[in-house]
Amino acid sequence: MTPLATPLAAQNLITGATIYPNLGTSALVEHALKKGEGQLTKHGALLVDTGRFTGRSVKDKYIVRDAETESTINWGTVNQPMSEAHFAALKADFLKELEGSDELYVADLFGGSQPEYRVNVRVINQMAWHNLFIRTLLVRPTAEELASFVPEYTIINLPSFKADPERHGCRSDTVIAVSFTEKLILIGNTEYSGEMKKGVFGLLNYLLPAQGVMPMHCSANIGADGKSAIFFGLSGTGKTTLSADASRTLIGDDEHGWSDTAVFNFEGGCYAKMINLSAEGEPEIYATTQMFGTILENVTMDPATRELDFTDGSKTENTRGAYPIEFIPNTSEKNLGPAPSNVIMLTADAFGVLPPIARLTADQAMYYFLSGYTAKVAGTEIGVTEPEATFSTCFGAAFMPRHPSVYGNLLKERIAKGSVECWLVNTGWTGGKYGTGSRMPIKATRALLNAVLDGNMDDVEFRKDPNFGFDVPVHVPVLAAAGIDQTILDPRSTWADAAEYDATAKKLVQLFIDNFAQFEAHVDEGVRQAAPAPATVAA
Repeated sequence: MTPLATPLAAQNLITGATIYPNLGTSALVEHALKKGEGQLTKHGALLVDTGRFTGRSVKDKYIVRDAETESTINWGTVNQPMSEAHFAALKADFLKELEGSDELYVADLFGGSQPEYRVNVRVINQMAWHNLFIRTLLVRPTAEELASFVPEYTIINLPSFKADPERHGCRSDTVIAVSFTEKLILIGNTEYSGEMKKGVFGLLNYLLPAQGVMPMHCSANIGADGKSAIFFGLSGTGKTTLSADASRTLIGDDEHGWSDTAVFNFEGGCYAKMINLSAEGEPEIYATTQMFGTILENVTMDPATRELDFTDGSKTENTRGAYPIEFIPNTSEKNLGPAPSNVIMLTADAFGVLPPIARLTADQAMYYFLSGYTAKVAGTEIGVTEPEATFSTCFGAAFMPRHPSVYGNLLKERIAKGSVECWLVNTGWTGGKYGTGSRMPIKATRALLNAVLDGNMDDVEFRKDPNFGFDVPVHVPVLAAAGIDQTILDPRSTWADAAEYDATAKKLVQLFIDNFAQFEAHVDEGVRQAAPAPATVAA
């Protein structure tokens, strides 16, 4: 057994396995290939298959309900409770499985790039590529930091472990269980690597608010003027694409904290969607797929030529690539920047109702942050022809253990303290809903964002939206320069049938109101007054 600087035995983790501590990228790739866990692509990336799980197993995740968490967790369908007795049985069985493992890979890493707020995380894996993944995604300590590393939290990821629902108090033979008291995350019977990444995210989302730090599911970058911007958004809204701007310095693409002094990346890598990736559309991300050290999940490869086919979603649409953040040009050296000057909330409105950009007050920002709205396009089921509204509070409900109002109030306080400007950006549809209208032109979105981030919205005239109450620009000069008609700023004027727009807007307003009812008792009157209301007079 290879000894660790801090032995597993010190954590009462006894095993006869050969332990490989803190291996580098090349060694882990070698181990993965030797064990048959993956293949090299034509250009040297590691291609893996995650088995039957191609995404997170959200219904199999639990938090231990004990004295620590009883009053601090927002219990419900997202944060499901597990009893202390069931977790004790699960832990005991996990340790037996650990004891009988042949090989184990251990990585000592940081969750968080700002030293004052990071946590020391030890990750124990059966699979070499899992260890490479988490080493890529979290922040890698220096050799000096490793020499004195003491784990605060431990993740044990055993794909070979099958849970017993009756004995362990879970739903199936797959389980993800988090104990904040024991500082332990157990992951069993899934090869999907994202469970580890989001486990650390959930951990920081629980710990940081108590320290006055705002944890966020967002991307972030810095302009030439030294000012930071953050981009909230659910999957498919453009969070990764819009933040990877060659003219700005990337802080990170997914998970961040907002402290008094900085916006800082929780991670040291990126985990990007690969489906339909192209060199033309996203050149920076595409280039990472041809680099040694990148991990590609469930992407189709020609067995003869080893060329990749990013258009093939036959196994899953959730094909992914994991790579160190430094694989993207122009990234922040320390994965952090100054506290943000602009907050962008991205939504892909498939109803075609929202304008391409709107300015929000602090109360409105909290309202739309708690709403976490986007819309999915019509599904493939027979008879389903309408867009479907999706509300994921804080733009990441699945990862927020505390009540959403905790994060909403932190956001509102930080906006007020920093005189931050807030914007709602629709990357969805214009000229009608999905099926009738067209997707918002990416060049329009980029032009409007550049105007915001360059300070060119200061002298623009705004109107009050009659349904949503936020400020919408009337004329933005950069649109003309990009060859885009100014009428795009008024969504009602882009519809062929204004009455149909009014009816659709009324429907969307009501969806917002119905969804927000769950938060009304937890916010102040200013936020309640920020709610949309159906227009009595057409725009």
